[in-house]
Amino acid sequence: MKKLLLSLTYTVLTLSCVATEKPQLNKTKPNLSTSSYGYWQQHVSYTMEIDMDVDTYQYEGKQKLVYTNNSPDILTRVYYHLYFNAFQPGSEMDVRSRTIRDPSPKIADRISKLQPDEIGYIKVKSLKQNGKAISHETVGTVLEVKLDQPIQPGESVTFDMDFDAQVPVQIRRSGRNNEEGVALSMAQWYPKLAEYDDEGWHADPYIAREFHGVWGDFDVKLTIDKDYVVGGTGYVQSETNTKKGKKTIHFKAPNVHDFTWAADPDFIHDTFEMPNGPKLHFYYKKTLDPKYLENWKKLQPDTAKLMTYFSEAIGDYPYDQYSVIQGGDGGMEYAMCTLITGERSYGSLLGVTAHEMAHTWFQFLLATNEAKHEWMDEGFTSYISTLAENELSGNKSENPLLESYQDYIVLANSRYEQPLTTHADRYRYNQVYGIAAYNKGTVFIAQLGYVIGEENLKKTIKKYFNDFAFKHPKPMDFIRTAERVTDFELDWYLIDFAQTTNTIDYGIKSVEGNTITLERIGLMPMPIDLSVTYIDGTTEDFYIPLQMMRGEKPSSATIINDWAWAMPTYTFNVGKTIKSVEIDSSQLMADVRRENNTFTVE
Repeated sequence: MKKLLLSLTYTVLTLSCVATEKPQLNKTKPNLSTSSYGYWQQHVSYTMEIDMDVDTYQYEGKQKLVYTNNSPDILTRVYYHLYFNAFQPGSEMDVRSRTIRDPSPKIADRISKLQPDEIGYIKVKSLKQNGKAISHETVGTVLEVKLDQPIQPGESVTFDMDFDAQVPVQIRRSGRNNEEGVALSMAQWYPKLAEYDDEGWHADPYIAREFHGVWGDFDVKLTIDKDYVVGGTGYVQSETNTKKGKKTIHFKAPNVHDFTWAADPDFIHDTFEMPNGPKLHFYYKKTLDPKYLENWKKLQPDTAKLMTYFSEAIGDYPYDQYSVIQGGDGGMEYAMCTLITGERSYGSLLGVTAHEMAHTWFQFLLATNEAKHEWMDEGFTSYISTLAENELSGNKSENPLLESYQDYIVLANSRYEQPLTTHADRYRYNQVYGIAAYNKGTVFIAQLGYVIGEENLKKTIKKYFNDFAFKHPKPMDFIRTAERVTDFELDWYLIDFAQTTNTIDYGIKSVEGNTITLERIGLMPMPIDLSVTYIDGTTEDFYIPLQMMRGEKPSSATIINDWAWAMPTYTFNVGKTIKSVEIDSSQLMADVRRENNTFTVE
């Protein structure tokens, strides 16, 4: 098993963040057009003052949080994430990394070896609700809070918190002094209120995967050594020198669900103006080798092209800035920016930037719960970023998504696949998670184009963004959007491909004269595209609708009778003698055994 999985190649990519001076705070009001669907979400407003000591990597924080309960429920407790606590020997992240059979090499057993001055922590010193002290307990990476008074539906309360923290040695995403020498990569660095929605609280421990946050506004004053260049989420309101060689930078970030920043005394800060916005920011170390410095310059106009592509293919980018910042441990998306390691070939730098920027749409603006629906986050992002890179390249591939299909099919045939409903932390193997989230997630959306037609898929993506930007959509929201666009019934597609490990396997059972018999071998149903070549050299395409879909995609092919799923075979006649037959010549249907998809008459 391990040998098999290690033979599968996939690239685990991640995302990131930044800062500038154009505070147009009115551009990011949420679209409430889906209120008729019975949707609601909570709201937070953070005000924080942070004093960072760049010598000890410790900081003091004061946080005022106004929390509005838009739910119909009475809340008797709340939870905060304390993500930095994961970077301590004996944490769940540490133990999981040392006990899973294929640990991430970025973590491995590094956490277990951290010394007291290298660990990460967030220690809550005091917490008040509307001015009154309340009880709280730190349990790993989660702060459990018992409220003094329940929060009623529609009520807003104020929490005041004082906390101390230490930045860990950079191991996973966040941290100090990463392998390229970036001083501070500050992601998930503050006490962050957990999300509460129609499924209840989401106070997941930080074990390995990604994040989920409450939509709101941030007002952050960061005090740091005056020699440090800082890029981060939000618009810079002011920068003032303070005593003892420090400066205070004031940021505001409207309508985001996260706040990230990075800092280094050797950062170069470039900007690139797009004709219709946003302004692009680039932060990278001036100490990079000349070849890498050249790559970061070359990246800037191409990043603008990516921004244009995603805005046109999905929906307009709503903020006034976006930043690409050297930092972290690979690539990771955050509000208005990405952290990305910078010592890369140009192809790698552009590819990771494309992926992380695409996450701005698929996970940041369309803010799915990454722990529960990691494939909507990573898969949809991989799909659209692969298409963007293909568009930007001078050598366009006819099927740029073929590798994702191939990797998914290997996993589906391996007997180690788990359904996409698996919580991101609870896959048996990291590599199974990676192929499921990135590759099968890509196939899910690409193959939907095979099912409903490419133009309908494009319309679905745009309507999905228009209806669910600034919200927390779920898998059924995407499928219902496709149903609204097409008037088809599509729940079967979500059920079989995402909620089970059923596979697609259709074959050509026999060809005799002008009669074709097909068979369904796998459990998952699909409509069928069929190409027939006749003995006289002419060709004809046929389309066999899936009966339970209750509709047919737009097609130039000859449409014949529906195929009901329970019927294992399907027979029909054509007008001439047949030479060969092929199921799905486009290879956009993820048939796990393509060897039975073609038949040639001897």
